[in-house]
Amino acid sequence: MYIYNVTINIDEKYDEEWLNWMKKTHIPAMLATGKFSKAKLVQVMIDEEMGGTTYSVQYTTDSLETLQEYYKDDAARLQEEGLKLFKDKFVAFRTELKVITELFSMSLTN
Repeated sequence: MYIYNVTINIDEKYDEEWLNWMKKTHIPAMLATGKFSKAKLVQVMIDEEMGGTTYSVQYTTDSLETLQEYYKDDAARLQEEGLKLFKDKFVAFRTELKVITELFSMSLTN
């Protein structure tokens, strides 16, 4: 399992608008590609020197091949919409994460 992680710092003036767009439009569009099984949107709990609010969006996928298909088929189109709506209002960087193990509290007690 792999996670496509996008970390975004958004200007606080656009924070609420951006969050609504992410929850109602962008994340559902990402999941609709069929290349991700789930998404998690979290706030990074740090005070940024540059200001703004930082978030991480984590999209879970089954393989690197599926992630490459996303890059080839969907990435440019889906990223372009955010650039049009929030140009010069955010900075973002992307990382690919490989899940080594995942434990749940229930599995520790059994």
